[in-house]
Formats: sequence, structure tokens, C-alpha cells
Amino acid sequence: MTFAREAWPFVLPFVVLSLVLAGLGQLGWCFGSLLLGLLVLLFFRNPRRSFSGDDSHVLSAADGKVLRVETVELPELGPGAYQRVATFLSVFDVHVQKAPVSGKVLLSKPRPGEKRPAWDPNAGDINEQHLAVFERADGDRVAVLQIVGLVARRVVCYLRAGDQIDRGQLMGVIKFGSRVDVFVPASYEVLVQAGDRVRTGATPIARKAR
Repeated sequence: MTFAREAWPFVLPFVVLSLVLAGLGQLGWCFGSLLLGLLVLLFFRNPRRSFSGDDSHVLSAADGKVLRVETVELPELGPGAYQRVATFLSVFDVHVQKAPVSGKVLLSKPRPGEKRPAWDPNAGDINEQHLAVFERADGDRVAVLQIVGLVARRVVCYLRAGDQIDRGQLMGVIKFGSRVDVFVPASYEVLVQAGDRVRTGATPIARKAR
């Protein structure tokens, strides 16, 4: 298992503090500091995942629980309706995100906003977020919306417009709890429903209709 690089500014202070406490002979506090550092580090874990299905499948971009599946419009994706799969990430879930499809990054755009609880139905419209739009080899467009929550304070997306990305490739991280929405064309078959648990880079959430 690896960890997102954003972990270290949060973890290293606990390591330094534990060394100071050890030098002072405060072994109990030393181990407590190390434990807290380990817990913080786990927020940024990047487990190795794989999926053997064909390219018609769209994978979950996040670990967590599906809040809802709904039909919406997203101008950045183009005209028409799209299906949105909204996933809530608790503080215990993996907080890295992975690309749901292979293709070209058409758009990678942050948007400032509020920090309402991620389960708020309006969070996807008003909270701070980052939108990434992918174009698949067949021309279909899929998007990932990383949304901050009440505890999460920042979204990080590694992608830039023009990048070529593979399905399951690391694309970003949200710090400490949040929501991630995946948008697929209305013609796609959605394979999950509210209440399902999904895993980034491993769980198929939609499939192109055959």
C-alpha cells in the first residue's frame, strides 16, 4: 500500500512531537502521538486495486456509500441528461480518488464554495469542488466531481486538460471526509443503488448499453 503525498505535512508533525516526547522520557505521550500520526496517515492510504472487466464499465471514483442515483444536466459535459452517482466518504474511508474511465481530460476546473455537510442534497451545487471531464475513445463523456464536506477542507486534483489517463489511475484526494459524484450518459446502465458500498478503482458503477 502507498499513500498520497499530501499526507506528510499532516503526519510529520506527529513524528517530530513523538521524538521530542521520547527525548523527555514521556513514552506514553510519545506512543500516543505516533498513534495519532498513524490514524492521520490512514486517511491518505492508496490501496492497490484492479478490475478485470472490459472497457464498457465505469468504475467508482471513490470509496464510500452511494447516497443516490439521479438524472441531472451538467453543461460542462454537453447538452442532454446525465446520470449522477453520488458517493459519501466517511472519515474511515479511503480518501484518494481514481479515474473511472480511460480517456482524455477535457476539463479540470476548481470552483470555490461553501463547506456544508457532504450528505446535504445541495452540497453538489454550493460546496467547494473540482470538476474533471473525461472523453472516452468512443467519444462518450464522463465526469467526476470532488466535493468538500463539513470536515474536509480542501480538494486536490492532479489532472490537467489535455492529459491522457487510464482507468483506475490516481487522480486526486480530498482531505478528511467528503463526497464524490460520477456522471455518465443517460443511456448507460447504472449498476449500483442508494445504500451500496463501492470501492475506488474496483467497483463497476455503470456500463455502456450494448
